[in-house]
Amino acid sequence: MFTGIVEELGTVRSIRRGARSAVVSIAAETVLSDLKIGDSVAVNGVCLTAAEKDAGGFTADVMHETLDRSSLGGLTAGSLVNLERAMLAGGRFGGHIVSGHIDGVGRISSMKRDDNAVWYTVETPPALLRYIVEKGSVAIDGISLTVASVDGSGFSVSAIPHTAAHTTLGTKRAGDVVNLETDVIGKYVESLLRPQESAPAESRITRDFLLQNGF
Repeated sequence: MFTGIVEELGTVRSIRRGARSAVVSIAAETVLSDLKIGDSVAVNGVCLTAAEKDAGGFTADVMHETLDRSSLGGLTAGSLVNLERAMLAGGRFGGHIVSGHIDGVGRISSMKRDDNAVWYTVETPPALLRYIVEKGSVAIDGISLTVASVDGSGFSVSAIPHTAAHTTLGTKRAGDVVNLETDVIGKYVESLLRPQESAPAESRITRDFLLQNGF
Protein backbone atom coordinates (compact mmCIF):
# COMPACT_ATOMS: atom_id res chain seq x y z
CA MET A 1 0.00 0.00 0.00
CA PHE A 2 1.13 3.54 -0.79
CA THR A 3 0.00 7.07 0.03
CA GLY A 4 0.67 8.95 -3.20
CA ILE A 5 3.44 11.06 -1.67
CA VAL A 6 6.29 10.78 -4.17
CA GLU A 7 9.69 10.29 -2.52
CA GLU A 8 11.92 11.01 -5.48
CA LEU A 9 12.21 11.22 -9.24
CA GLY A 10 13.99 8.21 -10.72
CA THR A 11 15.39 7.85 -14.22
CA VAL A 12 14.85 4.85 -16.47
CA ARG A 13 18.28 3.36 -17.21
CA SER A 14 16.96 0.79 -19.67
CA ILE A 15 13.83 -1.07 -20.65
CA ARG A 16 14.16 -4.51 -22.17
CA ARG A 17 11.04 -5.62 -24.00
CA GLY A 18 9.82 -9.16 -24.42
CA ALA A 19 7.00 -10.41 -26.63
CA ARG A 20 4.35 -9.23 -24.16
CA SER A 21 6.33 -8.08 -21.13
CA ALA A 22 9.27 -5.89 -20.15
CA VAL A 23 12.10 -5.54 -17.67
CA VAL A 24 12.75 -1.98 -16.53
CA SER A 25 15.89 -0.75 -14.77
CA ILE A 26 15.60 2.51 -12.82
CA ALA A 27 18.29 4.75 -11.35
CA ALA A 28 17.35 5.92 -7.86
CA GLU A 29 18.80 7.08 -4.53
CA THR A 30 16.25 7.70 -1.78
CA VAL A 31 14.18 4.55 -2.26
CA LEU A 32 17.32 2.40 -2.20
CA SER A 33 18.12 3.21 1.43
CA ASP A 34 16.28 0.21 2.87
CA LEU A 35 15.00 -1.48 -0.28
CA LYS A 36 15.25 -5.27 -0.31
CA ILE A 37 14.75 -7.72 -3.15
CA GLY A 38 11.03 -8.51 -3.24
CA ASP A 39 9.94 -5.14 -1.85
CA SER A 40 7.26 -3.10 -3.59
CA VAL A 41 7.94 0.25 -5.25
CA ALA A 42 5.35 2.42 -6.96
CA VAL A 43 6.71 3.52 -10.35
CA ASN A 44 4.47 6.24 -11.79
CA GLY A 45 1.81 4.81 -9.52
CA VAL A 46 2.25 1.18 -10.63
CA CYS A 47 3.19 -1.26 -7.88
CA LEU A 48 6.27 -3.17 -9.06
CA THR A 49 8.48 -5.69 -7.26
CA ALA A 50 12.20 -5.04 -6.97
CA ALA A 51 13.74 -8.10 -8.62
CA GLU A 52 17.35 -6.87 -8.56
CA LYS A 53 19.18 -4.06 -6.79
CA ASP A 54 22.59 -2.45 -7.17
CA ALA A 55 24.33 0.66 -5.83
CA GLY A 56 22.64 2.91 -8.37
CA GLY A 57 19.13 1.56 -8.77
CA PHE A 58 16.83 -1.42 -9.10
CA THR A 59 15.21 -3.62 -11.73
CA ALA A 60 11.60 -4.80 -11.96
CA ASP A 61 9.60 -7.09 -14.21
CA VAL A 62 6.50 -5.70 -15.90
CA MET A 63 3.88 -8.20 -17.04
CA HIS A 64 1.47 -7.99 -19.96
CA GLU A 65 -1.53 -6.95 -17.84
CA THR A 66 0.42 -4.03 -16.40
CA LEU A 67 1.56 -2.84 -19.82
CA ASP A 68 -2.05 -2.98 -21.06
CA ARG A 69 -3.45 -1.03 -18.12
CA SER A 70 -0.79 1.62 -17.68
CA SER A 71 1.53 3.97 -19.51
CA LEU A 72 4.69 2.06 -18.56
CA GLY A 73 4.92 0.65 -22.08
CA GLY A 74 5.78 4.14 -23.30
CA LEU A 75 8.86 4.53 -21.10
CA THR A 76 12.26 4.87 -22.74
CA ALA A 77 15.80 5.23 -21.42
CA GLY A 78 16.03 8.64 -19.77
CA SER A 79 12.34 8.88 -18.84
CA LEU A 80 11.67 10.38 -15.41
CA VAL A 81 9.41 8.36 -13.11
CA ASN A 82 7.78 9.01 -9.75
CA LEU A 83 8.99 6.62 -7.05
CA GLU A 84 7.46 5.72 -3.68
CA ARG A 85 8.24 2.84 -1.36
CA ALA A 86 5.40 0.96 0.32
CA MET A 87 4.22 2.84 3.41
CA LEU A 88 5.34 1.91 6.92
CA ALA A 89 2.63 1.00 9.44
CA GLY A 90 3.91 3.69 11.81
CA GLY A 91 4.49 6.36 9.17
CA ARG A 92 2.55 9.51 8.42
CA PHE A 93 -0.40 9.03 6.08
CA GLY A 94 0.17 12.19 4.06
CA GLY A 95 -1.86 11.38 0.94
CA HIS A 96 -4.67 8.85 0.56
CA ILE A 97 -5.02 5.07 0.19
CA VAL A 98 -3.17 4.14 -3.00
CA SER A 99 -2.91 0.46 -3.92
CA GLY A 100 -0.62 0.80 -6.92
CA HIS A 101 -3.15 -1.11 -9.03
CA ILE A 102 -3.80 1.18 -11.97
CA ASP A 103 -7.39 1.38 -13.21
CA GLY A 104 -6.45 2.78 -16.59
CA VAL A 105 -5.00 5.83 -18.29
CA GLY A 106 -6.17 9.34 -19.06
CA ARG A 107 -4.81 12.08 -21.30
CA ILE A 108 -3.95 15.63 -20.27
CA SER A 109 -6.15 17.80 -22.45
CA SER A 110 -5.12 21.22 -21.15
CA MET A 111 -2.94 23.05 -18.65
CA LYS A 112 -3.58 26.52 -17.26
CA ARG A 113 -1.55 28.60 -14.82
CA ASP A 114 -3.46 30.11 -11.90
CA ASP A 115 -1.13 32.39 -9.92
CA ASN A 116 1.27 29.99 -8.15
CA ALA A 117 -0.60 26.84 -9.19
CA VAL A 118 -1.21 24.97 -12.44
CA TRP A 119 -4.53 23.43 -13.41
CA TYR A 120 -4.40 20.11 -15.25
CA THR A 121 -7.48 18.82 -17.03
CA VAL A 122 -7.47 15.09 -17.75
CA GLU A 123 -9.67 13.36 -20.33
CA THR A 124 -10.91 10.21 -18.63
CA PRO A 125 -12.75 7.09 -19.87
CA PRO A 126 -16.35 6.91 -18.58
CA ALA A 127 -15.62 3.61 -16.80
CA LEU A 128 -13.12 5.46 -14.56
CA LEU A 129 -14.83 8.84 -14.40
CA ARG A 130 -17.77 7.37 -12.48
CA TYR A 131 -15.46 6.89 -9.46
CA ILE A 132 -14.02 10.41 -9.53
CA VAL A 133 -15.84 13.00 -7.42
CA GLU A 134 -15.25 16.67 -6.73
CA LYS A 135 -13.01 17.15 -3.67
CA GLY A 136 -12.27 13.44 -3.64
CA SER A 137 -8.83 11.91 -4.12
CA VAL A 138 -7.21 10.56 -7.27
CA ALA A 139 -3.70 9.29 -8.02
CA ILE A 140 -2.17 10.61 -11.25
CA ASP A 141 1.07 8.78 -12.06
CA GLY A 142 1.15 7.83 -8.39
CA ILE A 143 0.71 11.41 -7.12
CA SER A 144 -2.03 11.93 -4.54
CA LEU A 145 -4.14 14.88 -5.73
CA THR A 146 -7.47 16.46 -4.87
CA VAL A 147 -10.10 16.59 -7.59
CA ALA A 148 -11.07 20.24 -8.11
CA SER A 149 -13.84 19.74 -10.66
CA VAL A 150 -15.50 17.05 -12.78
CA ASP A 151 -17.43 17.24 -16.04
CA GLY A 152 -18.74 14.77 -18.58
CA SER A 153 -15.39 14.10 -20.22
CA GLY A 154 -12.87 14.31 -17.42
CA PHE A 155 -11.68 16.09 -14.31
CA SER A 156 -9.29 18.82 -13.21
CA VAL A 157 -6.73 19.12 -10.44
CA SER A 158 -4.66 22.06 -9.27
CA ALA A 159 -0.99 21.46 -8.39
CA ILE A 160 1.14 23.68 -6.17
CA PRO A 161 4.75 24.51 -7.16
CA HIS A 162 6.25 21.90 -4.79
CA THR A 163 4.26 19.10 -6.41
CA ALA A 164 5.20 20.21 -9.91
CA ALA A 165 8.88 20.56 -9.00
CA HIS A 166 9.26 17.22 -7.21
CA THR A 167 7.21 14.95 -9.48
CA THR A 168 6.83 14.27 -13.18
CA LEU A 169 3.78 16.53 -13.21
CA GLY A 170 6.07 19.50 -13.85
CA THR A 171 7.31 17.90 -17.08
CA LYS A 172 3.88 17.10 -18.52
CA ARG A 173 2.39 18.69 -21.59
CA ALA A 174 -1.06 18.64 -23.18
CA GLY A 175 -1.54 15.29 -24.93
CA ASP A 176 0.57 13.27 -22.47
CA VAL A 177 -0.88 10.00 -21.17
CA VAL A 178 -1.01 9.50 -17.39
CA ASN A 179 -1.80 6.55 -15.12
CA LEU A 180 -4.99 6.87 -13.07
CA GLU A 181 -6.00 5.11 -9.89
CA THR A 182 -9.40 6.06 -8.52
CA ASP A 183 -10.48 5.92 -4.88
CA VAL A 184 -10.42 2.27 -3.81
CA ILE A 185 -13.13 2.86 -1.19
CA GLY A 186 -15.61 4.02 -3.82
CA LYS A 187 -15.07 0.87 -5.90
CA TYR A 188 -15.66 -1.45 -2.95
CA VAL A 189 -18.73 0.48 -1.80
CA GLU A 190 -20.24 0.24 -5.30
CA SER A 191 -19.54 -3.49 -5.45
CA LEU A 192 -21.16 -4.11 -2.07
CA LEU A 193 -24.22 -2.04 -2.97
CA ARG A 194 -24.78 -4.05 -6.16
CA PRO A 195 -24.42 -7.67 -4.96
CA GLN A 196 -27.12 -9.09 -7.20
CA GLU A 197 -25.44 -7.77 -10.37
CA SER A 198 -22.22 -9.64 -9.60
CA ALA A 199 -23.79 -12.80 -8.15
CA PRO A 200 -24.12 -15.94 -10.31
CA ALA A 201 -27.45 -16.24 -12.12
CA GLU A 202 -28.40 -19.36 -10.14
CA SER A 203 -27.83 -17.73 -6.75
CA ARG A 204 -30.88 -17.53 -4.47
CA ILE A 205 -29.24 -15.13 -2.03
CA THR A 206 -31.14 -11.85 -2.20
CA ARG A 207 -31.66 -8.95 0.19
CA ASP A 208 -35.17 -10.20 1.03
CA PHE A 209 -33.84 -13.70 1.68
CA LEU A 210 -31.24 -12.34 4.10
CA LEU A 211 -33.80 -10.19 5.96
CA GLN A 212 -36.22 -13.12 6.27
CA ASN A 213 -33.46 -15.22 7.81
CA GLY A 214 -32.36 -12.72 10.42
CA PHE A 215 -29.47 -11.04 8.67
